[in-house]
Amino acid sequence: MNKKILSILGALVPLLGVVSPAMAQDAAGPDTGDTAWMLTSTALVLMMTIPGLALFYGGMVRKKNVLTMLMQCFACTCLITVLWLVVGYSLAFTEGSAFVGGFSRVMLAGMGVDALSGTIPESVFVMFQLTFAIITPALVIGAFADRLKFSATLWFFALWLIIVYAPIAHWVWGPGGFLGGAGVLDFAGGTVVHINAGVAGLVAALVLGKRKGYGTENMAPHNLTLSVTGASLLWVGWFGFNAGSAVSSGGAAGMAMLVTQIATAAAGMSWMFAEWITRKKPSVLGIISGAVAGLVAITPASGFVNPTGALIIGLVAGVVCYWGATGLKHMFGYDDALDAFGVHGVGGIVGAILTGVFASEAIGGHAGLIEGNPGQVVTQLYGIAATIVWTAVMTFVILKVIGLFVGLRVSPETETEGLDIVQHGEVVQ
Repeated sequence: MNKKILSILGALVPLLGVVSPAMAQDAAGPDTGDTAWMLTSTALVLMMTIPGLALFYGGMVRKKNVLTMLMQCFACTCLITVLWLVVGYSLAFTEGSAFVGGFSRVMLAGMGVDALSGTIPESVFVMFQLTFAIITPALVIGAFADRLKFSATLWFFALWLIIVYAPIAHWVWGPGGFLGGAGVLDFAGGTVVHINAGVAGLVAALVLGKRKGYGTENMAPHNLTLSVTGASLLWVGWFGFNAGSAVSSGGAAGMAMLVTQIATAAAGMSWMFAEWITRKKPSVLGIISGAVAGLVAITPASGFVNPTGALIIGLVAGVVCYWGATGLKHMFGYDDALDAFGVHGVGGIVGAILTGVFASEAIGGHAGLIEGNPGQVVTQLYGIAATIVWTAVMTFVILKVIGLFVGLRVSPETETEGLDIVQHGEVVQ
């Protein structure tokens, strides 16, 4: 009797339009849960640049240059979007060589609503990766704040995306990329985004030289309220950055979100206490800078480490980046205006190395030094070195070429009067 009832019900299921979970998985089309999460993550990462980074950097410069920082972040978002469509995505994420992708998706050729990338529409993957491509050159502007011509900034964004960012993204994440093939672990952009941007910022600071009045004039942040707001938006948006890099809505995304929160909080505290001990007062700028350092350091590790590893990474990053943003640049005398290298370069290197130390096979399928695989640290160092060399050399060449044709630095008179009024004809009231 039971068998007859089951047979009848089985025959009725198709007629009623009921589809079992197994049948749903076999159906063609994207996974709606993964797609919904990736759409959300994409919006969160875009928010990291506009308005997050724009406000974070804007509050840290002097009042006469705040609109310039906002303009540079906004213009970067517009320009990189167009270039990603034209050639950036194709160079980063299509089949080519071990060093760069091909031209098969120039102008996103063949892109349709039914195209898939894993379990999500390819259009969503393209947009998600675009938000990474936007924020990376935008991070660099923190190093050359207050002194680069706007026309030169636009040329820098364009050339740097094509010559530096897209190849390195392909090395690590693209099909056949040599760093990914060598086993370099970078879950969400420790090398591709942060070491890349940080080293480029250092080179830019060295090429341009110090700001007029650096070391003698007061260059304190004009509005830390803006910077705290920007840092808070960065923190929230970073969940899309790291947890979104799971490209699914499952357990990997959940763990990435958890370890991101832990490392960020730990780094904010460790920077604060380091400053409190050395300078006798914990500053607002210090704790938000520490939090960003923690976000940077956990980025490559977020898909590979457990909560304990994240805690240690955050604690180490806060202290080391405090030294990088204060002691290191004063030791060597360069003017990294908003600590692009001190936070993103140093934090990215710390995070990439500690990924090799704390990677857990139970979390991301890769064992690190703690689990008996010291070779992973060596592999991470290889990835760091390759990124530093390519970024440093090509950034130097790009800046020199731009300087030759359009010039790099504004005049001393413009620096004194402010880039807002001279370059853009506007001022903050």
